[in-house]
Amino acid sequence: MKKRNRIKKNDEFQAVFQNGKSSANRQFVVYQLEKKQQPYFRIGLSVSKKIGNAVMRNRIKRMVRQAFLELKDEIDVGKDLVIIARKPCTDMTYEELKKSLVHVLNRSGIKVTKGSAAKGK
Repeated sequence: MKKRNRIKKNDEFQAVFQNGKSSANRQFVVYQLEKKQQPYFRIGLSVSKKIGNAVMRNRIKRMVRQAFLELKDEIDVGKDLVIIARKPCTDMTYEELKKSLVHVLNRSGIKVTKGSAAKGK
């Protein structure tokens, strides 16, 4: 992912948590904050230390990043997103993880076309 598409600073994460809206499914929690003047979207990833060891947490983050790379042209711009992975992600394949991510993004009102979910199957 490009640097401009990442949320790295703690105060940026906190702004999304405090001022954004959340939505969830069993695998992910997504917080979103509207930034209309921003011509792109940004994502921040969080995987708790309760979920596996460092290898497992980094694997989940890599899969989520890859899913966003494949979906980037179909996601609304002008948003900051924070994705928190939950425990069930540890047992998922990439295709299942991507499908779940598309589901929670659609549930939160972020438009992702159905064609992208079919590509991941």
